[in-house]
Amino acid sequence: MTAPTDQTGTAAPRTLYLEDVAVGDRFVSGTHAMDAAQIKDFARQFDPQPFHLDEAAAEDSLFGGLAASGWHTAAITMKLFVSSLPMADGLVGAGVEVTWPKPTRADDILHVESTITEIKPSRSRPGRAMVTVETLTLNQEGEPRQRLVSRVVMFSRTQG
Repeated sequence: MTAPTDQTGTAAPRTLYLEDVAVGDRFVSGTHAMDAAQIKDFARQFDPQPFHLDEAAAEDSLFGGLAASGWHTAAITMKLFVSSLPMADGLVGAGVEVTWPKPTRADDILHVESTITEIKPSRSRPGRAMVTVETLTLNQEGEPRQRLVSRVVMFSRTQG
């Protein structure tokens, strides 16, 4: 797994506080190789639909072939997101918008690229802010498989 980097290509600190980030900072994760077994295992447990479970059924579906559940892609995204943007006190979510422009396939090698797009300091709670992060999940060709816009609570070292 590659070390997370900011927009300058510098390795990110092990734990990031509010003072360590700025709008425009970019973080890139390591990779996760997908395969048909993972797609089917996840689907059996959490999203048992034919286009996630059976290649033949998937061929005749809207997807035209075996496709990972969007929730599977989201779970992998979360794993890669957390490892590449190690926020102090954890990644505390306050809401997300998620879209899946194209299905994740069995031969995809996924990575995420996250960019901080907004930082809104809390008026009522000094030492914390609402940080908006756009995270793109891309395959080995750089093709987007998911777009996630997250609002997360981030803390300063002092936390007021």
